Amino acid sequence: MFISPMLASYAKDNKPFKSKHHIAEYKLDGLRCMISNMDKLYVYTKHNYLITNKFPELYSCPLPEGTILDGVLIMMDDQGKPDFEAMSARFLSSKNKTPVIFCAFDIMRYKGIDVTGLTLLKRKELLDKAFNENDHYKKVKVFEGNAVDYFEQVREQGLEGIIMKSKKENSTYEIDKRSKQWQKVINWTYADVYISGYRKNNFALLASIDAPDGSKFPVGVIESGVTPIHQKALDRLKKRLVFKEDQNFAYMEPRIMAKIKTRNWTKSGKLRKPVFMEFVI
Repeated sequence: MFISPMLASYAKDNKPFKSKHHIAEYKLDGLRCMISNMDKLYVYTKHNYLITNKFPELYSCPLPEGTILDGVLIMMDDQGKPDFEAMSARFLSSKNKTPVIFCAFDIMRYKGIDVTGLTLLKRKELLDKAFNENDHYKKVKVFEGNAVDYFEQVREQGLEGIIMKSKKENSTYEIDKRSKQWQKVINWTYADVYISGYRKNNFALLASIDAPDGSKFPVGVIESGVTPIHQKALDRLKKRLVFKEDQNFAYMEPRIMAKIKTRNWTKSGKLRKPVFMEFVI
């Protein structure tokens, strides 16, 4: 049984805040999933793709029948941090059998009962009762202190961020909704990149950086953050800078730079989910 998950909004100015009405949790860098053990075990992505057969290690399920959990599938690197690239590689490969861990942070059904109408803290109590942790099933730990200090610890460790969650009386699980009850604070990485072209359909910018040999090394496509105003500004310059085109892209001399933020850099030196911020003058 699939239940469309509750989604987090961005915190204002991407900043954590002190609040006695909120808890905080790690924002784990992995694959958001729902695990349903109603009549048999099913694993769904947040977009309702059934992926149970990809992860046979999850078949030894400690959940009582009638339970549905919300959480994240992760793989750990050699430093004990979630490794999104490794998780993606496991998900996309039919041969990779490196074991995953499902980290549960919420519960939607417990022993057949719909618990989405309960408060966050009541659901957390049920989640604690729902199963005993093993090698493949863990529970995300809650932090109830100063979230500003907590985020600083997360930033220093190079982790993805935190989620601040309301524990007020109205803190129900809001199915299929992006809610202000959950607010994410991302540990962005910032960089200046060259604009080396653009995608013609579904407009986006091509980014590059200086390579050790003096050439320009392509680092990805910037799809988010580019407004019509930015696009107009580029339109005034692109005729002078475009030196080659194909069906999908126009390639420009890398004379314009932009400030971007990105979730992190991949091991191959690419941007992950970059967001355009502004042109660098």
